[in-house]
Amino acid sequence: MTAREPGRERAEGASEGRGLRIAQRPEADALLARSPLAALTGMLLDQQVPMEWAFTGPHTIATRMGRDDLDAREIAAYDPDAFAALLAAKPAVHRYPASMAGRVQRLCQHVVDRYAGDAGAVWRGVATGGELLKRLEALPGYGPQKARIFLALLGKRLGVRPEGWREAAGPYGDEGVFRSVADITGPEALARVRATKQEAKRAAGERSS
Repeated sequence: MTAREPGRERAEGASEGRGLRIAQRPEADALLARSPLAALTGMLLDQQVPMEWAFTGPHTIATRMGRDDLDAREIAAYDPDAFAALLAAKPAVHRYPASMAGRVQRLCQHVVDRYAGDAGAVWRGVATGGELLKRLEALPGYGPQKARIFLALLGKRLGVRPEGWREAAGPYGDEGVFRSVADITGPEALARVRATKQEAKRAAGERSS
């Protein structure tokens, strides 16, 4: 999962380390870092469950399938009921395993149809952050917010930095913040991101009351 970062980004992003520590489990984070499809799947699962739970999901799925990585073609072709059961086995991959199993299969089918099964091709060779954002927003299960967070994750943690990537990611592309999974570098950062999310929910509740 690599891309050449423009020279001007090196100084700006010097404090942003490469790699992922979202799942807080070395084997799960290693899979996320090396596998574009695992990273996309983890981001897809990241809703209504703790972040660590969501991003451990790809490793759990791969292990249950007897693989060391996820394969878009294999998952897209998997019997839907059997795939749902695989995600539902304890410990469940998600709070809503049947629903999320369908979403993961639709994501994989999109990768097969649009990118010949190569998830890394979603961002490989993309010239601008705006173009990358459009590709991410076109992914099943990815709305505008999720697409921007994943774009920031690619830029901050994995060195995928097309021209204008920070601007395309919106506030999630800001440096030195703790807004999303893109800003998690370890347990302390995870706690700060979680606190930021909780504060945002509290503030939203006050505005609506």
